[in-house]
Amino acid sequence: VNVIYFPFNLFIVYNRANTSLVLVGCTNLCAVLFARCLDDHLVSLRMSGSRKEFDVKQILKIRWRWFSHQASSPNSTVDSQQGEFWNRGQTGANGGRKFLDPCSLQLPLASIGYRRSSQLDFQNSPSWPMASTSEVPAFEFTAEDCGSAHWLDRPEVDDGTSEEENESDSSSCRLVLSSVSDYFAAMFTNDVREARQEEIKMEGVEPNSLWSLIQYAYTGRLELKEDNIECLLSTACLLQLSQVVEACCKFLMKQLHPSNCLGIRSFADAQGCTDLHKVAHNYTMEHFMEVIRNQEFVLLPASEIAKLLASDDMNIPSEETILNALLTWVRHDLEQRRKDLSKLLAYIRLPLLAPQFLADMENNALFRDDIECQKLIMEAMKYHLLPERRPMLQSPRTKPRKSTVGTLFAVGGMDSTKGATSIEKYDLRTNMWTPVANMNGRRLQFGVAVLDDKLYVVGGRDGLKTLNTVECYNPKTKTWSVMPPMSTHRHGLGVAVLEGPMYAVGGHDGWSYLNTVERWDPQARQWNFVATMSTPRSTVGVAVLSGKLYAVGGRDGSSCLKSVECFDPHTNKWTLCAQMSKRRGGVGVTTWNGLLYAIGGHDAPASNLTSRLSDCVERYDPKTDMWTAVASMSISRDAVGVCLLGDKLYAVGGYDGQTYLNTVEAYDPQTNEWTQVAPLCLGRAGACVVTVKL
Repeated sequence: VNVIYFPFNLFIVYNRANTSLVLVGCTNLCAVLFARCLDDHLVSLRMSGSRKEFDVKQILKIRWRWFSHQASSPNSTVDSQQGEFWNRGQTGANGGRKFLDPCSLQLPLASIGYRRSSQLDFQNSPSWPMASTSEVPAFEFTAEDCGSAHWLDRPEVDDGTSEEENESDSSSCRLVLSSVSDYFAAMFTNDVREARQEEIKMEGVEPNSLWSLIQYAYTGRLELKEDNIECLLSTACLLQLSQVVEACCKFLMKQLHPSNCLGIRSFADAQGCTDLHKVAHNYTMEHFMEVIRNQEFVLLPASEIAKLLASDDMNIPSEETILNALLTWVRHDLEQRRKDLSKLLAYIRLPLLAPQFLADMENNALFRDDIECQKLIMEAMKYHLLPERRPMLQSPRTKPRKSTVGTLFAVGGMDSTKGATSIEKYDLRTNMWTPVANMNGRRLQFGVAVLDDKLYVVGGRDGLKTLNTVECYNPKTKTWSVMPPMSTHRHGLGVAVLEGPMYAVGGHDGWSYLNTVERWDPQARQWNFVATMSTPRSTVGVAVLSGKLYAVGGRDGSSCLKSVECFDPHTNKWTLCAQMSKRRGGVGVTTWNGLLYAIGGHDAPASNLTSRLSDCVERYDPKTDMWTAVASMSISRDAVGVCLLGDKLYAVGGYDGQTYLNTVEAYDPQTNEWTQVAPLCLGRAGACVVTVKL
């Protein structure tokens, strides 16, 4: 066993028998000495008559276990105008918000070389206190230390060192570079040409970035600035410096802005930085309205515009916004980009545009002479002109983008505390529920409808008495206002809006089941009675379809109902429709594409021992006056909240016989499948669920 001692607390214990190494206490400065020591004393061994090289990566893993550190240098403060120093083991970012234009990536040849340090070098180098073998001191070079360290100087003149010394220096350099770079480790430890060369020329590397990364290999410090970050990242990716790549990516994430996110997104994609690309892409989608007003957007190539237009995740108020953004891009270079218009227009959901907008498009000079554009416009017009054929006209262009469908609100309901007052909303883009407000008091078995983008909370019971009160919640201002009360106290009622007025249907007044119906006139601001139903109904499902109001199932006091009737406001009459296949109280109802869906519920009052909860779903077609069974939910849900959001039906919460559910599932009518989505913040049954376009 050889024990070799060097200054600055570096001990190397080398066992010749099994070529093992033990290192005790050293500093970053001694990393260089250690590399030279390995070259001078340990690199080559004679074993079985053949030359055996040390496994450089294994040796340097030991080196980094001792040399890497977390401490901050006393001089590591950062001037926000200059950039930031990144130390191995930590990341951070300062500086301005905007990201500068990409630096020019020139590709000159760069050579690497070091000269051997002299005794004077060690005399002038910083002195460190001695450390015990049980604790490794943590020191860092400051920027000044790095600048004055002779062993980091660029080689410019012949310093008179011998060929033997240069060979030793070269090996030392290779060991240090291999310790931080898989690229250099592979180069210097495999049988390739560069492993035997004294000077290595690297094509396609920006010289200043390469030099900064070489300094980083020795000092563990790297200055990240807006004007060097792209060059550093591309070079670090090439050299497989994973820690530097991560630090650069985090720096760029903090610089994201609507004026630069597209450039950073494209750059990350080119460098294969998947995390940075994902963050930049999500930022672009979230701030898309601001992004399209910046220069980067109109400079994008057609292929990148196509990727953006194909996304469902962009945060926009309407499809018209996307079309206007496309036209802005085309007009920026009309002669060159006109040929791409029809291909890009295919990504716009034209059937979801207003008919008036489509009529204006048809006469627009940009589209008038383009046959492919005219075909797309005609397809969209057919979607509006033939609503009865919409189920057969479904395509990717008829699927609304997530941000354009509105927001789902779940209001109140029964929870484990016997009555929730909270309101939470669901964002389809983020797949998250968020609490937004609370009602002014507890309400159970109430109704909610949306009128002028406001939520009207109607009737219910507070645990002691049945209510006739009405409150209005404005989700934009997050304020409540009191509205005129109904003429009748009602709980278990159904509420819906038909052609302007709001209807309160059936329910229970605390004494008897009701077949009466009241209508709220928003202009006159008063309630009036309309024609009564043929059957009293409480816990009834109510929905609007094809200009009529449907009352589905419910309870009449003796049993749950399978009957259905519809109200025509023009004749002021109720008409019986085909019955459902099952009795349903506490049923959730909604409509999609001219069809009425009845979801969940129970088939008998809870006092009936044979009462069963339902997971089944059936669909009513008013043209054929027939009900058809479709795919069942994953679990039974009584008092389930049901609503249409986009092109899917959402079943929210409910009661499974034991638990107030927080689970939510979505039904796709086109695939006849249910899928789980994000759960509610609070389990609740009998919640009123509505969609609001904010």
